Amino acid sequence: MDNLPDNRADIRDFLASRRAKIRPEQVGLPAGSRRRVPGLRREEVAVLAGVSTEWYARLEKGNISGVSDEVLKAVAGALHLNDDECRYLFELARAARPVRRTPSRRKEAGLAVTVHWLLDSITMSAAFVRNGRLDIVASNALGRSLHAPMFASDTTTANGQANFARFHFLDPAAREFFVDWDAGAAATAALLRAEAGREPNDRSLRELVGELSTLSPEFRTLWASHDIRFRHEGTKRLRHPVVGDLELTYQSLTTTSPGAVNDVSFYTAEPGTTHEERIKLLTSWAATAVSEAAKPNN
Repeated sequence: MDNLPDNRADIRDFLASRRAKIRPEQVGLPAGSRRRVPGLRREEVAVLAGVSTEWYARLEKGNISGVSDEVLKAVAGALHLNDDECRYLFELARAARPVRRTPSRRKEAGLAVTVHWLLDSITMSAAFVRNGRLDIVASNALGRSLHAPMFASDTTTANGQANFARFHFLDPAAREFFVDWDAGAAATAALLRAEAGREPNDRSLRELVGELSTLSPEFRTLWASHDIRFRHEGTKRLRHPVVGDLELTYQSLTTTSPGAVNDVSFYTAEPGTTHEERIKLLTSWAATAVSEAAKPNN
């Protein structure tokens, strides 16, 4: 682990990793034959951003606090950052401001009862709420049934708290459940990296990243790539133990409550497909499971 204070190590490694990805010819510079490292040199980025080499070198060492938005935009342009990467750079700058210095555990605000009503009213889509650490905060019955292998996993806590990242990287069953495991792993690490930029002082998040880095070589590699993702949507292919293969579309909406920013995610099958039929079957299975659980013990 880095010993640099605050988020300076993240700033340093992120900027260096983006610089290494740009080929000189992409920005109109000769490739040359004496380059010892891939990508651009610091002085080349400085010229493209319109700042001095000394100033950019200082920035790449993590000294980002107080840097103006205009300069950050110039650096983002020089490094060809995409929208998520640019947002991440600004999040790093915001987090570097001297407001909080001591890592703390964020107190999770409870979900409004209306959000629970919303989830329970949805019957043909798997719906759940997750926080930035990828904990499942709440779910409807179909969401729990769809992710049954995760909720049954040893990576789920004793009080039923499931976490996508722990399941994905630490439970071998995830490789069977997620058909596109590699793509999902990359997206999971990128979502956590974005959250780390937004909340660098979240002790629980740091502990999660430390746990995954210690126990999963794949996560260590992906974490070191500094890829960023704020939103997660598209197509998900799952191999469910009850209904078989599923291909679902998924999208997320952000919900904000005092003290928390969560995503509400929906997994839906295309109408008229075998995947919709399997979701209907899974819905019936979920309803049966809820009914059985509600019966009094004999």
